[in-house]
Amino acid sequence: MQAIDFNDGWSYRHLDATDEPFTPVRLPHDAMIGEPRSESAASGINAGWFEGRDYEYVRPFTPDDSMAGKRLVLEFEGVYHNAEVWVDGGRLAFRPYGYTNFRVDVTEACAAPRADGGDHEIRVIARNADQPNSRWYSGAGIYRPVTLWVGDAGHIVPDGITVSTVSLDRADASAALADAVIEVSVETSASGTVSIDVVDDEGTVVASADAATRDILDVGRGGEPGVVPAGALQAASDAGASAVAVTRIDLAGVRPWDCEHPNLYRCVARFAGRDGSRDESTATFGVRTLSWGHDGLLVNGRRVIIQGACIHHDNGVLGACAYVDAEERKIRLLKECGYNAVRSAHNPCSRALLDACDRLGVLIMDEYIDHWYIHKTQHDYVEYFDAWWRRDLADMVRKDRTHPSVVMYSTGNEVSETAQPKGVALTRRLTEYLHGLDATRPVTCGINIFFNFLSSIGMGVYSDDKAAKEAAEAERRRAAGEEQKKGKAVGSQFFNDMAGMLGADFMKTGATLPFCDWKTRDAFAAMDVAGYNYGIKRYRHDLKRYPDRLILGSETFCSDAYRFRELAKREPRLIGDFVWAGMDYLGEVGVGAWEYADYAPQFSGFGWLTAGSGRLDLTGRPLGEALYTRVALEAAPGPYIAVCPVNHTGDKHSPSAWKMSNAIASWSWNGCEGRRADVEVYARAASVALLLNGREVGRKTMRDDCIARFACTWEPGTIEAVSYDESGHEIGRHRLTSAGDDTVLAAEVESANGRLTSAAFAGMSGGDAVDPADAVVSPGRLCVVRLRYTDRNGTTKPLERGTITVDVDGGRLLGLGCAAPYDLDSFVDDETDTYYGEALAVVEAARGAGGVPGVSDAFDVSAVSDASGATVTLTATDGTHTATVSIPVR
Repeated sequence: MQAIDFNDGWSYRHLDATDEPFTPVRLPHDAMIGEPRSESAASGINAGWFEGRDYEYVRPFTPDDSMAGKRLVLEFEGVYHNAEVWVDGGRLAFRPYGYTNFRVDVTEACAAPRADGGDHEIRVIARNADQPNSRWYSGAGIYRPVTLWVGDAGHIVPDGITVSTVSLDRADASAALADAVIEVSVETSASGTVSIDVVDDEGTVVASADAATRDILDVGRGGEPGVVPAGALQAASDAGASAVAVTRIDLAGVRPWDCEHPNLYRCVARFAGRDGSRDESTATFGVRTLSWGHDGLLVNGRRVIIQGACIHHDNGVLGACAYVDAEERKIRLLKECGYNAVRSAHNPCSRALLDACDRLGVLIMDEYIDHWYIHKTQHDYVEYFDAWWRRDLADMVRKDRTHPSVVMYSTGNEVSETAQPKGVALTRRLTEYLHGLDATRPVTCGINIFFNFLSSIGMGVYSDDKAAKEAAEAERRRAAGEEQKKGKAVGSQFFNDMAGMLGADFMKTGATLPFCDWKTRDAFAAMDVAGYNYGIKRYRHDLKRYPDRLILGSETFCSDAYRFRELAKREPRLIGDFVWAGMDYLGEVGVGAWEYADYAPQFSGFGWLTAGSGRLDLTGRPLGEALYTRVALEAAPGPYIAVCPVNHTGDKHSPSAWKMSNAIASWSWNGCEGRRADVEVYARAASVALLLNGREVGRKTMRDDCIARFACTWEPGTIEAVSYDESGHEIGRHRLTSAGDDTVLAAEVESANGRLTSAAFAGMSGGDAVDPADAVVSPGRLCVVRLRYTDRNGTTKPLERGTITVDVDGGRLLGLGCAAPYDLDSFVDDETDTYYGEALAVVEAARGAGGVPGVSDAFDVSAVSDASGATVTLTATDGTHTATVSIPVR
């Protein structure tokens, strides 16, 4: 079927405000990010005090002549949540989960012209007033793209091409080319024949095959996989296609896909139906095998240690919007920090993220959900879980299964249900169901070992009763206009607070209790890989006790990166690690923040916006922890330097177990002469020395970690780290220089079209980054501009602070903000505070002069090309300083 962009021409308003005019929007659109925040908002700490509302989106649509007699299917990649799809006042579909893609057949509803001669009206309802419904910021509305699929009655169903590698043979271990056998399955809506071409990145056909379809069981009510049948209000069953063609193809001299060589091919399938129907569809794939066992996780027969980062689905100042360029930028930034994998915590990721990981060679653990049948928040998905989990998983797998980057499925996160016999049985059913959908990937589930034990003795983090009481109290306070923070800490907040007070060892040590093993072993036996949340102190013991168990650190602390890496190199059954978290995220406020009174006048309560828990901050700036990770995971030897804020040496900060350090790569602490500076050096070395303005102020031997901590008195100039091997020979050197007294406001392109520039990295290599001055953005694509207070030489001044206003010409400002975990500003305004001297603006380049946005011209080639040769110009000012940057559009 032909895929047509269906993101223009929409308007939205609040569902309960029928006198409110509709506001035009282009999808993806996060309706929640523009809502006010208030002390009485029932979302509270979970979602950063944003008000929860319900919304309706409408779009006119009349099929053009080319669509006459065709099948018309709308695909929604993500609508949060309890989505309803209506056409001309008739409800066609309902989908409760806010993170799975679903399709709706609108053929009959849109086939006949309206009696009044007008356009058909497509109406989508998205609900989010039922707060609290998530433990983090969910966003709301149609926050991922929408596609219109158009084709003959007989066609290849969307996501109907599956490619898997059966075998892979290299002449020798170092050979770049290999001979392979792949299996291709093509699902169609009718019987016929299928021809297949395998095409390389240069467009050359490297192999071909033909196959006839065979009929398969048509499950459900006459629909296709992932298509919600008209009038379907619950998931009675999974819908299936009517025919499938399966063939094996020999590929000679192909380039396999792996993390270092993410080679991709295209499978082009052409269908000829017995009824005369014709269709063509393409799927991108990588030639790679995957296996797991006593030798660890093997990609193409070679062991790969997963060095991963957990990420939520939001994109910082863009809210929940899943822009293609924003998803790619996020993956590129994480890869630069040494991560070769991401965990989509705690919901299925977007197509854009999957595609980016395929292209960049980053592995994915795609996760289904945050809970099963026990509420974590009162209005979460529990009420729908039992009826819908099979459909949800089926749609997730259909989306994932041909992506080489996806190497594992996760059925859930910290589901204390696994401490109960009922939950253990469900663990097994979920695992077996995924095996039936896709036997080529292992299944895990992230279990907090200590929390499972607490749950078994009645001290669980979550319960239906706790969730109900929390919601009732939130509603009472909202109605009374009281601040939500005054409520008693419940659920994960209580244990997060406790971990903040007691430190990172709280959960890790608790997990070593023998009772914890008793309450997790049955669930672990029901999955392929045991997912340990904060269980690193159990690794050695359990690897010996359970000789067939594979262990994954499904959620870990940053400070354990070196220890994990060294153990994993010796223990292949320890297959990987996912740090919490790779990039800071909205909601679950303050859980990972070390904040001071100058940026956070109170250490809890209203005003907090982000978790503060990221090796990259909310704007994507690498922190000292990112540099530590890069060295710990052996992505680089170092040395790197980071310094804790000298203006706050000895000051009290907000507590968190998820923060290893608040150091940043800066020696520009102007005005702090005479104060103690706490300096961190990260290096894979035998020893390191620290020099200040040429004189040595300390030297340390590296033992059992790759971090050395020094204290010295701050003075302007240059601080330098030198690393040495066992023989005392210098093997590395890195320096930071303080900024001058002059102050300017700088605006610099950090990424364009998703590709990073060298401005994105704080002392790191920058990979294949381009110079910011050479950045070019395409029409309709994103450019990210970092705003910084610097001296005239471009050195950032973290102690400078100001309110910056941004104006854009030649594009539209999509998001503007800073990384402050406590922040009263809005990301949808043209004004922002700075945080440690920096802020971030995201701009969409003008799309060009086209007609009225609609199906046929939403991505009209001539309209887009009209914008080429133009320029996006961003001007930022704080009233005293002004910066301007221009980005060519072509």
